[in-house]
Amino acid sequence: MIVSHMQDVPATPKIRVRYVHIAGLVASVALLLTSCSSDDESASASASVSATSSVSAESALKTIDPQAFQSVVAAAADELKVPGALVLVHSPQGQVVATVGTTEIGAQIPPAANTHFRIASNTKTMTAALNVLLAQDGKLKFDDPVSKYVPDVPNGENITVANLLKMRSGLYNYTMDPALSAAMDADPGRVWTPQEVLDISFRHPPNFAPDAEYEYNNTNYALLGLVAEAAGGRPLAEQLQDRLYGPVGLTQTSLLAPTDTSIPAPYSHGYMYGGTYYALADDPYPADIQAAAAAGTLQPNDYTNQNPSYAYAAGGAISVADDLATWMKALVGGKVFDADYQQQWVDSRQAEDPDNPDGQQYGYGISYQRFGPEAAMFYHGGELPGFNSFMGYDPDNDVTLVIWTNLTLSPEGKTTAQALLPTVLDEIYEGLNLVPSPTPTPTK
Repeated sequence: MIVSHMQDVPATPKIRVRYVHIAGLVASVALLLTSCSSDDESASASASVSATSSVSAESALKTIDPQAFQSVVAAAADELKVPGALVLVHSPQGQVVATVGTTEIGAQIPPAANTHFRIASNTKTMTAALNVLLAQDGKLKFDDPVSKYVPDVPNGENITVANLLKMRSGLYNYTMDPALSAAMDADPGRVWTPQEVLDISFRHPPNFAPDAEYEYNNTNYALLGLVAEAAGGRPLAEQLQDRLYGPVGLTQTSLLAPTDTSIPAPYSHGYMYGGTYYALADDPYPADIQAAAAAGTLQPNDYTNQNPSYAYAAGGAISVADDLATWMKALVGGKVFDADYQQQWVDSRQAEDPDNPDGQQYGYGISYQRFGPEAAMFYHGGELPGFNSFMGYDPDNDVTLVIWTNLTLSPEGKTTAQALLPTVLDEIYEGLNLVPSPTPTPTK
C-alpha cells in the first residue's frame, strides 16, 4: 500500500508506506547483489518461464533470452531470500515471465501471472486516476481545498486536491505513528475506517506548510478516497470498478470491503520478518533479526490475512500481474482520460528534490524516473506487510514491467521487488549497468 523507499530502489512507495526512490535503490541493490552469498535452498523451489517472441528489439532494448532471464531473476531473488517472486515484461519482442519459488512456504506452488496478491500503494495510481476523472467530469477541481469535501482537516482550507495528489499537503503520515502498527499486531483482523486513521494523523502537528515540499504520505490518499466519495457520490470501491476496472478490462482487480481479509484464488501468501512496524516505518531491522533471518533460524511471519483496511484508498487493492501490466499501459498510454486531462496528468510531475530537478518526480499518483539515456518509466510501487511490488511503463520503448514478491523486506531490510529492479532493467535495456559486476578477488 502503502509504498516504496528509494534507499532500496525506485519507489514507489509502499505501504511501508514507504516510498522507494530509484537512485538510492540502485545503489543499495548493487551492494546487495555483490556482497551477499546465495542460499540455494531459498527462493528456488520452482521456476517457470514463458515467452512469446520475436520481433527485432529496438536499439535501446536488449533481446531477452527467456532462460537466461529466468536464471538472472532467480539468482537475484535467492540473494534476497524471498519465498516467491514474479517478473513480467511486455516489449516489442513479446512477453517474458520469470517465476521463482512458491506462493506458500511449505508447498510447491509457483507464482503465475494470474496469481492474486495485495498491491499495496499501487492502489494510489487508481485512487488518483479516479480523482482526475472526477475533475474531467467537472465534479471537482484540482485547486479545490480539501475542506470543501472533508471537514476538520487541519489547515484544510489551504490544502488543495492537487497538493494531496502530489504528496505535498504537509500533513503527518499516519502510518509513521508506532501506535498504529502496535494496534495492528494486537488485533490483525481489526477494521479501520478512514476517519480512524486520519484521527491518528491529525493528533500530530503538520510536518510543513501546504505545497512547501514533497513527502510521500499515506494521509494524502486516505483523504483522496473521501474526496472521491464526496465528489462522486458513491463508495470508492464502486466507483473504481465502474470507472476504471471495468472499462480498462481489469477483471482480476478489486478493492474489497474493509471487513474482507480474503484474497481471491489463486493467491500468494505474504510474509515478513518481525512486526508490522518494520513495514510501515523507516527504521531498519535490529541486528539480531537481521542475523537470525540471514542464518535461517528466524522464519518470516505470515501476514496474508492481516486486515488492510487501514490502507484502503492508499493501498488496499488486490490484483494480478497481467492486470497491472494492462493498467499501466492504459494509464500512461492515454486510454483512461481524455486528451486534455491526460496532458494535465503527465504535466503534474514535480521533482521530489528541488535541488535535483532531473531526478525522481511525483505527480498525480505516479512516479517518473530516467534510468539512462534511452530508458525512462512512469511507475509506482507498493509495500505492506507480506508483499512488495513494482509496476511501470516506458512509452518511448513500449516496455511494461511488473515485479512482485511475497516477502516485504529482505533480512537486510531491502524492499524486495524494488531491490530486484536494477537487475531486471539491466536485462531489458542496453548499456544501463545499474548493477555493477563483482570486483575480482586479487590473486597473490
